[in-house]
Amino acid sequence: MISTATTLAGSNFDNCMMNASGVYCMDSDELLAVENSKAATFVTKSGTLQPRKGNPEPRYFETEFGSINSMGLPNNGVDYYLDFVSQDQINHPGKTYFLSITGFNLAEDLELLQKVTDSDFAGVVELNLSCPNVPGKPQTGYDFETVDAILKAVFDAYHKPLGVKLPPYFDIIHFDQMAEILNKYPLSYVNSINSIGNGLYINDDTETVVIKPKQGFGGIGGEYVKPTALANVHAFYQRLNKDIQIIGTGGIQTGKDIFEHILCGASMVQVGTALMVEGPVIFERLTAELEAIMAEKGYTSIEDFRGKLNYL
Repeated sequence: MISTATTLAGSNFDNCMMNASGVYCMDSDELLAVENSKAATFVTKSGTLQPRKGNPEPRYFETEFGSINSMGLPNNGVDYYLDFVSQDQINHPGKTYFLSITGFNLAEDLELLQKVTDSDFAGVVELNLSCPNVPGKPQTGYDFETVDAILKAVFDAYHKPLGVKLPPYFDIIHFDQMAEILNKYPLSYVNSINSIGNGLYINDDTETVVIKPKQGFGGIGGEYVKPTALANVHAFYQRLNKDIQIIGTGGIQTGKDIFEHILCGASMVQVGTALMVEGPVIFERLTAELEAIMAEKGYTSIEDFRGKLNYL
């Protein structure tokens, strides 16, 4: 019997797929839509200490091969998401949820984690180190010294399952340097990748950009980014301690894309741009497509092929 079940951060999931933070997770209605789909679980929007409206619209645009966005972290505030997931875990005992959080400095990260500690939440925290769409704020994940300092302070204060969402890296030495830092800490997983920051898409008819913030610069997602995402997943799979797992994110539109993420070493995947287009029903199609590929190749579980990419 074919199973797409997986284990991540010490919890078991009946499927290896979920939403990416930022998509179908703004409020309880969207989170419940993912909950009631074929997805294994959900991750919330990246909650900040206070609710945020985000960047001015238009701030999201679907392109031929994906999307460009400069959302600016709109969210209902961490308290909203904590209240929701704390209640939902009561309604669904035994199910594990993911709470995404992001502060704008170390003090805010620690305050967010203290709120989690003080709550009834029993799931996994995803610390977002990689939003490229907040004007005036650099991506933390590209400042290696700051990442090291943040993780040291975080794990001095927080001792429950926690993963980090990373930006894409493009140079082999950067994989080496970041993995050396990550391996120092008891991370549950890394999530690779967030969108490729500061792309530009042009409407040729009007000769204008298509989103308003940052003069049209925004994060690129979808089909464009899959090769970069696969490279990041596999590079970290090769370098990280084996007890640090990987969530693969980027360019997932079909079961084949999920198969390739897992082949590169991912234990779970998150879907963003394609979920925005199709809605949570997409998880039924993706599951069926992945199962068909596994059946054709004679695999009964994702562990049969996870990380077993061949080289020439």
